[in-house]
Amino acid sequence: MNDKIKINLQMAGSSYPVTINREDEEMVREAARQVNMRFNLIQERYQNVSPERVIAMAAYQFALENLQMKDRNDTEPYTTKIKELTEVLETYFKEE
Repeated sequence: MNDKIKINLQMAGSSYPVTINREDEEMVREAARQVNMRFNLIQERYQNVSPERVIAMAAYQFALENLQMKDRNDTEPYTTKIKELTEVLETYFKEE
């Protein structure tokens, strides 16, 4: 079932109308809350910086965190090592 709803998100002092899947509403609203929290923290620290620059700094921080999380979740090096060790063990047991 493709149940879409329209909601308004308040972020960084502006309203953004979006159409989303009903089951995604909680996650979408939480994302907007996180944007607002990050925006407010940066704005408090850099009071003389324009809102546009503050939101750009927040976007940069979120993007950087996202990339760091992807690096942490990369299992390829471990999978490769496990394959190598499995081959070593298989070779060892074949020789006996």
